[in-house]
Amino acid sequence: MNKSMLVGAVLGAVGVTAGGAVATYNLVSAPEYAEVLAVTPVKETIKTPREVCKDVTVTRQKPVKDQHQIAGTAIGAVVGGLLGNQVGGGTGKKIATVAGAVGGGYAGNKVQENMQAGDTYTTTETRCSTVTDTSENVVGYDVQYQLDGKEGRVRMERDPGSKIPVKDGQLVLAESAQ
Repeated sequence: MNKSMLVGAVLGAVGVTAGGAVATYNLVSAPEYAEVLAVTPVKETIKTPREVCKDVTVTRQKPVKDQHQIAGTAIGAVVGGLLGNQVGGGTGKKIATVAGAVGGGYAGNKVQENMQAGDTYTTTETRCSTVTDTSENVVGYDVQYQLDGKEGRVRMERDPGSKIPVKDGQLVLAESAQ
C-alpha cells in the first residue's frame, strides 16, 4: 500500500469516527428543557349585567276629594260670621259679621288645605336597576424563556412552572394525550 493512501485511509477513518462522536455528543448534550425567566398571566375582563330589585316604602298624598276646599271655606265663613255677629251693635254688628265671615272663610280654606296636604298613605313599590358585575378570567400566559443561550417569548395555555420541555430542539407547548 502506498504511504499516501495509508495516510488518507487513516485520516478518513479518524474523520468518520470524529464526526460520529460529534453527532452523538450533540444528540446527548441537546437541552431537554428551556429555562423559564418570567410568566405573565393574560387576563380578559368579563362584564355581566344583572337586574337588582328591592322593595321600597313610598308615602303618597291621598287624592283630594274637595280640591277647592269649599267645605272648609263654608264652615269657616259660618263660624266667622257667628263670631263677628257677637261683636258690636247696629251697623258695626253687620260689618263685624261680614268681616268675620270673610276672615273665617279664608281661615277655613287654609285649615282644610293643610289637612289635605297631610292626608297621606304608605305603600310598598318594587324598584329595579341594572348593575354590572366585573370579573377577570385568565386566558393564557405570556412566557419568557431561555434556550441554548437565546431568549424567546411564547403564549401558553397553562403556567409552565420553572422549565419547558424541549424535543428535537423545539419547545413542547402542549401536553400529549396518553
